[in-house]
Amino acid sequence: MNYKLLSAGILLMAGSAVAPARDSSLRFDPTAFSAQTLTMPDGTQVSFKAYEGIYYVTNVEDSVYQSLNIYVPDKLVSSDKVPIFLRTYVGGYAASTAKSPSPADATGRALKEGYVVCIPGSRGSNSTVERNGKTIYTGTAPNGLLDLKAAVRYLRYNDDLIPGSSELIFTDGTSAGGAMSSLLGATGNSHDYDKYLKEMGAADARDDVFAAICYCPITDLNHADMEYEWLYGCTNTGVRHLSEDQMVISDELAAECPAYLNSLGLKDADGNPIDADNYKEYLKTFLIASAHRALQEGCEIPDTIGFTFYQDKQGPMGGGPGGMGPRGPKPDGRGQAGQPPFGDGRQAPSFGPGNAPRFNKTSDFVTGLDLDRYLSYVASVTPLKTPPAFDQMGVLIDTPSPENKVFGNEEGEAANFTDFSLRHRLDNPAAELSKDMRHRVELMNPMNYIGSDKSTVASNWYIRHGAKDRDTSFLVPINLATKLMNTGKNVDFALPWNRPHSGDYNLDDLFNWIKTTLAQ
Repeated sequence: MNYKLLSAGILLMAGSAVAPARDSSLRFDPTAFSAQTLTMPDGTQVSFKAYEGIYYVTNVEDSVYQSLNIYVPDKLVSSDKVPIFLRTYVGGYAASTAKSPSPADATGRALKEGYVVCIPGSRGSNSTVERNGKTIYTGTAPNGLLDLKAAVRYLRYNDDLIPGSSELIFTDGTSAGGAMSSLLGATGNSHDYDKYLKEMGAADARDDVFAAICYCPITDLNHADMEYEWLYGCTNTGVRHLSEDQMVISDELAAECPAYLNSLGLKDADGNPIDADNYKEYLKTFLIASAHRALQEGCEIPDTIGFTFYQDKQGPMGGGPGGMGPRGPKPDGRGQAGQPPFGDGRQAPSFGPGNAPRFNKTSDFVTGLDLDRYLSYVASVTPLKTPPAFDQMGVLIDTPSPENKVFGNEEGEAANFTDFSLRHRLDNPAAELSKDMRHRVELMNPMNYIGSDKSTVASNWYIRHGAKDRDTSFLVPINLATKLMNTGKNVDFALPWNRPHSGDYNLDDLFNWIKTTLAQ
């Protein structure tokens, strides 16, 4: 459907409602560009028009961050459906400027594919302005998310002027940026944000998106501490080497996690309930799938990290146990790490009904996993965070985490955002978060919007979290992907083998998914 022609036709219909007047200060100028060229890793030259330094709100509080850049390739993709690839560079919940496309990540690849690229800046925990001789921190939650939503509204508000379709916005981000991408995907058009966006002078337009790409999203923050300890508690007396006080905190947090997992009402792809009792078996299916795919791709896996293998003497590929011969890490330690753990080595099927990971023990390489042993391997590669992993301020240590800072105030004072940590910091069992803090935390968690009637949730999701990424618990991305799948969304999810905390990898897989999604 040509949405631009449809909109124009509606406005021209006799007797139709008069469209609201557009704010000229938020209108895109198609003539204000510079010609630029990007050299890709393969030597390909990509020429494009660069529209830079565009403010996406009228009440700009922080001119350093509240702007966006738009890049339009000279050769747009040959289709009526030209997507807009919106990449946020948020990391650690800090501020991010509107950057230029890079040949090393998905922005350069998107331009090469003929897509329009938008890179918005946004405020964060470290952004400040001087006001009446006083330093004001401008990026306290949810301001960074509000900036990104305002950028989406700008694209929609100017759909008639900006090449590409605002009905086909793909958001992309890594780590805290992955969390922001998940929030953009989950909170579209929610009235919870309206008053803030109006105060900012955001465009009067929708802010839902077509698809969300989330690499290792650091999200579900108010439950992330308990999920971390529930999963990694098995390492506390081994590789983690916690103190007695840390062990007490770890055990207390872990004890709160089962009730949360049970409250989610998750189901696997076959409709079977997932709860705290069988959750780790569910997690193992994704890790086994990741290892299985890695072996198919030629990566060698040591038999000391918890996996068991098919033991036929010839094996599926011959040459010894499991058919793989001696197992040990390749020089790069990961093989084709970004490949999804499903399918035949080409395109991964969607993670949805009928596409659960399944294994044939008589023909597949990996037959089982000792999860505690594998988690000890992960913890031995990169030291785990100490408890609490996220809301740490005042609980055994005074140092605030990036998350404590983003939930702080305009004076730059960090704050607790969970009742657990607040109680321990104040040594008061009755201490509770303020109503305002609870509201801010709710606005920053996509899990509160998926499956509700409060927002327009993106239909398409691409979620990746490395199989040795310990920056948050595996539960966080798995819960996100599963809840989306349970509500009928098109979800492509994987734990890529031996991949650490990182993003925008295996771009062939990502852009094949984008093309498949556009063709549906």
